[in-house]
Amino acid sequence: MTRRLFWEDMYLKEFQAGVVACEGRRVTLDQTAFNPRGGGLVSDVGTIDGLRVIEVVKEGEDIVHFVDGEPALAKGKPVHGVLDWERRYRIMRMHTAAHVLSSIVNTETGALITGNQISPDESRVDFNLEGFDREKMSAYVDKTNQAIGRGLDVTTFFMKREEALANPGFVKLANAMPPNLDVLRIVKIGDVDTQADGGVHVQNTREIGRVVALSTDNKGKNNRRLHFTVQ
Repeated sequence: MTRRLFWEDMYLKEFQAGVVACEGRRVTLDQTAFNPRGGGLVSDVGTIDGLRVIEVVKEGEDIVHFVDGEPALAKGKPVHGVLDWERRYRIMRMHTAAHVLSSIVNTETGALITGNQISPDESRVDFNLEGFDREKMSAYVDKTNQAIGRGLDVTTFFMKREEALANPGFVKLANAMPPNLDVLRIVKIGDVDTQADGGVHVQNTREIGRVVALSTDNKGKNNRRLHFTVQ
């Protein structure tokens, strides 16, 4: 099992680790600060001992780093990892913004999330809304920014799965459930949102800046998409 340093310190930019396995372009470490792709988030990128990390994925309890080239890293070798911090921090801001936005829309309409993609430059969230009112969506974005401007602290904790799922608001996904784990990681954003989530976030919503709506799409009978960024 790979130790998830990004859960312990989401602001960790560099780290030391030991090689568990190296097969072709795949490098598995005993611990990592690289957040893997999943839950709609793109993965971190950066370097391991100067080797370019181009993708990071979860495989069971392990986290696998795909590097540029086929390095010869012996098992047990100590290595130094460095994140592309500017990119990671944008992802953190986007991700926390998406949680606040989703919670505001859920509170106002009851809509759940049907899909999302969190990227450094532009992100999107899909909602199971039947009607699509651009003026109302603009109002939801305004309320999101009002909440962000309150400077809400973002905290994480762990909870037994059955206890977490007994709180309906802890899951805001329309067609999916959290991973089938006995204990779930919970992210709490002030008094605005509490969700089961495994990704990386800022410590306070003031770090987000402002959410800016870029465009809206009708993706089907009950699927409305909002593209946004943060500034």
